[in-house]
Amino acid sequence: MLPFERHVFVCTNRRAPEDPKGCCAAKGSEEIRDRLKARIAELGLRGRIRINAAGCLDQCARGVTVVVYPEGVWYGGVKVSDVDELVERHLRRGQPVARLEIPAHELTGKEPPPDLGNDLGKE
Repeated sequence: MLPFERHVFVCTNRRAPEDPKGCCAAKGSEEIRDRLKARIAELGLRGRIRINAAGCLDQCARGVTVVVYPEGVWYGGVKVSDVDELVERHLRRGQPVARLEIPAHELTGKEPPPDLGNDLGKE
């Protein structure tokens, strides 16, 4: 079997309602996962793109979190109304949806390294 072209993980973590972090399940993640799966099936992409539920991705305070591999793009605050755009732009055409992306330095807590290329040739 060939590997998937893309593998999508949707946080469906559940926490108690009083938890200050909240949880993706209470924000509609299961509906988002189901809609992603349905669109992939409608487009005949089963076997090429895999949609999976994930446990906690540690970003629940941002809203529903979705991660797409192999690119390693993390999305936050995803809503059902974003699914068609994610499928068409990222999953079919390979173009991440910038407005939903969680910057890597926000995931790790580390600032991105300086862009050394900007200083080349200025001496």
